[in-house]
Amino acid sequence: MAKAPQNAISPTRADDYPEWYQQVIKAADLAEVSPVRGCMVIKPWGWSIWENMQAVLDGMFKETGHENAYFPLFIPMSFLEKEAEHVEGFAKECAVVTHHRLEPGPNGGLTPAGKLDEPLIVRPTSETIIGAMYAKWVQSYRDLPILINQWANVVRWELRTRMFLRTTEFLWQEGHTAHATAEEAIAETRQMLEVYADFAENYMAMPVIKGEKTSWERFPGASMTLSIESMMQDRKALQAGTSHFLGQNFSKAQEIKFQTQEGTEEFAWTTSWGVSTRLVGGLIMTHSDDDGLIVPPRLAPKHIVLLPIYRNDEERAAVLAYVDQLNSALKGVQYHGAPVRVLIDDRDIRGGEKTWQHIKKGVPLRAEIGPRDVASDSVFLARRDQSPKDKKGTPKAELIATITTLLDEIQSNLFERAKKLRDDNSRTIDKLEELVAYFTPKNEDRPEIHGGFAYCHCADDKAVEEALKKLKLTVRCIPIEGEDEPGECIFTGKPAQRRAVIAKAY
Repeated sequence: MAKAPQNAISPTRADDYPEWYQQVIKAADLAEVSPVRGCMVIKPWGWSIWENMQAVLDGMFKETGHENAYFPLFIPMSFLEKEAEHVEGFAKECAVVTHHRLEPGPNGGLTPAGKLDEPLIVRPTSETIIGAMYAKWVQSYRDLPILINQWANVVRWELRTRMFLRTTEFLWQEGHTAHATAEEAIAETRQMLEVYADFAENYMAMPVIKGEKTSWERFPGASMTLSIESMMQDRKALQAGTSHFLGQNFSKAQEIKFQTQEGTEEFAWTTSWGVSTRLVGGLIMTHSDDDGLIVPPRLAPKHIVLLPIYRNDEERAAVLAYVDQLNSALKGVQYHGAPVRVLIDDRDIRGGEKTWQHIKKGVPLRAEIGPRDVASDSVFLARRDQSPKDKKGTPKAELIATITTLLDEIQSNLFERAKKLRDDNSRTIDKLEELVAYFTPKNEDRPEIHGGFAYCHCADDKAVEEALKKLKLTVRCIPIEGEDEPGECIFTGKPAQRRAVIAKAY
């Protein structure tokens, strides 16, 4: 009998995708569950990925004229009550602070005391508290535009949580801007969607579809919501970023008014946009395999790990001297504007165990270096986007000269793999029965990975929303690129100008 293939992660993606995802996080030492229900502890390797994401995005925001600021974690409940649709969208997820101190209780414990005059909401999003400040800051058209971003944590009381993808507390950035005209605010909304798409594709190596949400999928209180949508390896969609044109809805509720050049008074036009630690989950599910995490080089905590191999003190001295020399040379190489990030792993553990730890953590390149490699002035090199068995002797000078090319090849390869998966699992569908069949598993007791992205005509109609709910599907977006293609909604028969992307989603 042929041996079953051995993998570092059990179960595999094909066997149990949700559990595979959890095991990749554990094997890569990214995060773990905290004592607080629904919250996670992000460990150094996972934090480093998020930190790299932050650094890139922060630079992109500043290049487009935005500045960072910080606003309170607590929001008076009356602020949310001013915007009825917004409140309705978040009410069930709000965490509420009602007391400001603890006192000894009757049974030796502690009991809340000092009831607040007004309950405080732990920030689910900041439109209302930021709007209250903008109302103070804006008097004239000369005060506009305001282009502010904040990096913060957010709390939404989730019933079903999954690390990085949906947690009670998560980290994000939220941009909030105010403008003198609708045209300027809409241009801002579209610009930030492009920033997110650029980041997703060129840094995360994650192909995305840019589109507009239907009326029932819009951010609560928004006039228009744009999003980027990506396909994960289980063929489900992940909303990876959103940008909202809020019209004058929030400015009217919060009295953000200004005097125009003509001397009249008008309400500002506002936007908001954000991405979160959900991107780390998207990275995991887009690229990782049954041996663990794979990190695109442009976001990797380390680009290459050097693994010294020796049997005695004499070999150790020679090998480590060689490794130190190589480390210095590699750090002198610039990769997309920063030094190559090198890790030397000289821990006193078995070589095979050490190697597999770095495979599971997704380091793009691994270089094993023993006495023979020192003698031949080379390394034994492996790439994370290839089989763990694919290793080859590489002259040291060649590695130093070509490491940026190798990293870019890995980056490009990961993007093309993900794009092929999406293209291979996308279909144009014109009949409802065909849509139902496409998303129906062959075995309901153990649903295999199935379906994907369905491109269908569907009207922006409440009846469509209800029909999709029964099928456990959603309209991810109506793509904004490409030509109009008029047709009939497969649910209602009403006219539709463009096809929408329908999928199962996270």
